[in-house]
Amino acid sequence: MTDSSLPGVPTGWTGYLAPEDRLDELLTELGETIAIHGHLVFAEGPPRPAAWVQNVWYEPRRIPIQSIGDGVRALKSIQRNWALFPVAVHGRAKLIEEQLPPVKPKPLAFPSAPPSAPLGSWTLTDANTLIAAARCSSPFRHGEVVFAENREAPPNRAYLKLWDAFTALGVRPAPGELCLDLGASPGGWSWVLHETGARVIAVDKAPLDPRITALPRLEFRQESAFGLSPDAVEPVDWLCSDVVCYPARLLTLVRRWLESGRARRFVCTLKFQGETDHATAREFAAIPGSRLMHLFHNKHELTWIKL
Repeated sequence: MTDSSLPGVPTGWTGYLAPEDRLDELLTELGETIAIHGHLVFAEGPPRPAAWVQNVWYEPRRIPIQSIGDGVRALKSIQRNWALFPVAVHGRAKLIEEQLPPVKPKPLAFPSAPPSAPLGSWTLTDANTLIAAARCSSPFRHGEVVFAENREAPPNRAYLKLWDAFTALGVRPAPGELCLDLGASPGGWSWVLHETGARVIAVDKAPLDPRITALPRLEFRQESAFGLSPDAVEPVDWLCSDVVCYPARLLTLVRRWLESGRARRFVCTLKFQGETDHATAREFAAIPGSRLMHLFHNKHELTWIKL
């Protein structure tokens, strides 16, 4: 067995796993690519900036194999833990997977730390071609962050996006910090923020779930998130927004708060209605010190973060 690049392509390429049903968005971001297998894309060169990606495969290897045993030995010689992303010859890939140490992660209990053990990704593109990356951007299998859900306290499942963001960041509000939740109704994000021990100002024209309104460190302001002046509240440690609006309108709101200097950290959801607004997404990504990403619990959305 020998390692080489894709046929006719110089060494040095990267794999990008798009979120399911979001391949077109990723291809728009990446531009030229060298291979597409389902929603797994390979492009020449080092990793490129991309928000519409669930997991990045760093320095993947193309390994020709003649048998199932070849594939097993090749992967075991590199490291222990591997996640199969099947794209072709599924039966043969499954037989290789069955001879590797099992990777069966349990749902993550928030706010636990992500897994720390190295986890590589691999696939078969045909019966005799294995592609494997020992390092990936996500410590989770295919970037799928599965939590042990709380099905009683939160009023909706939007709270999972904020759990996802804080897990990816490795930081969350500290007890006593002040969080502003814009577009808070029915209160899923406010619940998460309150659970950290922070104080919360929740803003929405629609009412919150009564259980959220009753939380002891929460102040509810029944008004428009877009009409709230930064001067109308004391400086906040976290500005969080899962408000439903066009991304361009959210950008105007964010810029107003950035210019005010009255919000220290931001976590905001860009919600695309109809066509993906790539131009506005690029404007968010260009804000200094910020990060634009697709969380596992996002749908046709991106999450913008500035710490």
